[in-house]
Amino acid sequence: MLLGFAVVKANDKQFNTIPEPCENHYHILGFDDDFCDTCGCGSSGGSMGYGTGLNDNFIGIRYIHQQYRSRDGIFNDSPWIKENFNTIQAWGNIPVSDRLLINTIVPFQFHNRIFPDNTEQHISGLGDVSILAFYNVLKVKPDSIVSIKPEHYLQIGGGLKLPTGSYDQENNEGSVNPSFQLGNGSLDYVLGLNYGFSYRNWGISTMLNYAIKTENPDNYQFGNQFNYSINAYKTYYLSNSFSVTPIAGLAGEVYGENQEYNLPVADTKGDLFLGKLSLEASLNNYSLGVVAMAPISQNLNGNKVELKNRTSIYLNINF
Repeated sequence: MLLGFAVVKANDKQFNTIPEPCENHYHILGFDDDFCDTCGCGSSGGSMGYGTGLNDNFIGIRYIHQQYRSRDGIFNDSPWIKENFNTIQAWGNIPVSDRLLINTIVPFQFHNRIFPDNTEQHISGLGDVSILAFYNVLKVKPDSIVSIKPEHYLQIGGGLKLPTGSYDQENNEGSVNPSFQLGNGSLDYVLGLNYGFSYRNWGISTMLNYAIKTENPDNYQFGNQFNYSINAYKTYYLSNSFSVTPIAGLAGEVYGENQEYNLPVADTKGDLFLGKLSLEASLNNYSLGVVAMAPISQNLNGNKVELKNRTSIYLNINF
């Protein structure tokens, strides 16, 4: 579960046929993509990504909700457990140099699940903190002249997910869903490649990343994860200080098989394909965004875990 992102920029307004520069911010689509262990155990970035959809430098707070259900047993007719994964994050994206960006996320998680007999289990606490760096191979160079030709952008990078969230081995015992955790207990690594292009106030971004997960102190290792996505957007400038951007996209996640004591754990791999709609409104240096995601197809944990929906809301200060 970690991140990659693509940078695109839309800095011209379409009140007239001749574009004008946007002086308030530069757009970086792709931050809203999916970087998450199934459900919640490694959700430093939750399911919703590691940055705002439209501003490159920011600090803020974000809430993420994920709703799942999993089988209470190993049989096809076993009853379902309702699971809710909630994360509140302090996050920021800070430039170190003209081309280098550092992203940090500190999550607090509170999850619950409801068993068939209506008893509940609750866990809460600090999640896995993430620190990532990305280098702008192709980077927007702001100036007062707006090109009407398509512009291309490329970032490469990677980072770490730290094992700051607690991992409880007992939550794996007798449970089909091993991801009901605050953290996965391991130091994980990520590699990312991101490409995007923009034309006037339209943009498209694509993302590929691969998360490499290691064994935790309890001899449990979550499977490696591959993520991909594509997003399209258009920004509407309603005034010099206020803009609204709808975003639509598709995303996929592929999960490798978990291991315990170096032996494969049955029904722990899978794949997920999602559709996404989001909207961000920006006023001066403030941005408010909402994101909604729903599965198009899925095969998680041998079809014993099902995603119902993912939603998020964030409020950022851009600088």
